[in-house]
Amino acid sequence: MEVVALLAVSVVLGGIILLLAVWSRKEKDVSEPEPSDHKANGQAVPEKQQSKKLKQQKPRKERTRQHTFSHHLLASALKAHSGNITCLDFSSNGKYLASCSDDRTVRIWSTKDFIEKEHRCMRANVDLDHATHGRFSPGCRTFIVWLANGDTIRVFKMTKKEDAFIFSAAHDDFPKRHKASIINIGIAETGKFIMTASNDTSILIWDLKGEVLASINTNQVANAYATVSPCGRFVASCGFTPDVKVWEVCFGKSGEFREVCRAFELKGHSAGVCGFAFSNDSRRMATVSKDGTWKLWNTDVEYKKQQDPYLLLTGQWCGIEPARIALSPDGRVVAIASVSDIAVYNGQTGQIEEEFLSVHAEIISDLSFDTTNRFLVSTGDRAIRVFHNTAGYRAAIADMKDLLKKATNKGTKDRLQQQIKDAQSALDAVSKQGK
Repeated sequence: MEVVALLAVSVVLGGIILLLAVWSRKEKDVSEPEPSDHKANGQAVPEKQQSKKLKQQKPRKERTRQHTFSHHLLASALKAHSGNITCLDFSSNGKYLASCSDDRTVRIWSTKDFIEKEHRCMRANVDLDHATHGRFSPGCRTFIVWLANGDTIRVFKMTKKEDAFIFSAAHDDFPKRHKASIINIGIAETGKFIMTASNDTSILIWDLKGEVLASINTNQVANAYATVSPCGRFVASCGFTPDVKVWEVCFGKSGEFREVCRAFELKGHSAGVCGFAFSNDSRRMATVSKDGTWKLWNTDVEYKKQQDPYLLLTGQWCGIEPARIALSPDGRVVAIASVSDIAVYNGQTGQIEEEFLSVHAEIISDLSFDTTNRFLVSTGDRAIRVFHNTAGYRAAIADMKDLLKKATNKGTKDRLQQQIKDAQSALDAVSKQGK
């Protein structure tokens, strides 16, 4: 009996081992393809054709959806660029807006078309490069751009023929002088100099022919922003340190360059300054800092007698970088762009008046008021958003009503009453459009 039992056990174990061997072979056949080419319709497909076929079967990338934005204060959206817009600049006469893009073009827009359905623009091509910054000359006969790949300035002439402008390079590009990336360029309203600033600590002052007149070391660890004042006398910068430094670019009576000398500083923030802006007459400045505050300053001081600018107002903002700040031409309204959002503040009370959320698909690259104080414009993707400056109308009306109370002359009273009436009519018209 024991022998029979042992034989039975041996047979069972042998059967199990045989089944496992067969199962293992089947698994191997399934998991390991033949080393030869895959077959299609009974024919071997060579490896090259096979990989080509697999590439063709890759799913197509979905087209990026165009960012949509709507708001009752949005006057218009200017769309003509095929690439992201890097910079905006209004001409000093208020007639034009220039926009630079990585699509290798600069577009010149007519500001009188802002509230029209059709938005005309003229195109200047930037050959074999693209512009990251652009600025109009004082007479709007030329504009300058910073070349992204060339790392230098190119000057374009604007020649008007009938109803169109012809754009051409005025002369050879400026020589390369900066060792770090450019953060901004500017041209003085006086037409006497050009400024370029890089993200290290250097600012260069050039003449209009491309000769370096002076070099400034800001001593701010790293420059965050720099610009030329609207009056054309000053160059200012901010950076890692909690202050803004302002220099005067001095020329002699016959127009010859003399020197760059320290004018004044804005001190009061407790952390680095992200950006700043001038009013149109350069008598006011606004600053925004990493400390979560923005400040409005009176810079109409006798700095040559060591008089310091004085603080007018401190406001709060969300403190999320990257940030940009714009000051209305009359100094009454402050706008701050934080990432892709915009907040508009009253320059008298510091209170927020308007808020625009997710304005652009990308980080806002530029923010500015137009010279007439009617519009606030922003960009960060392929579109330029134009907003009605209702906060400006309200601030102007409040100021003029205060002046009216103090006025004693009949002519002054009549003039103020008419200005209040005009501003209120404009505000009412905007409000009516938004409904």
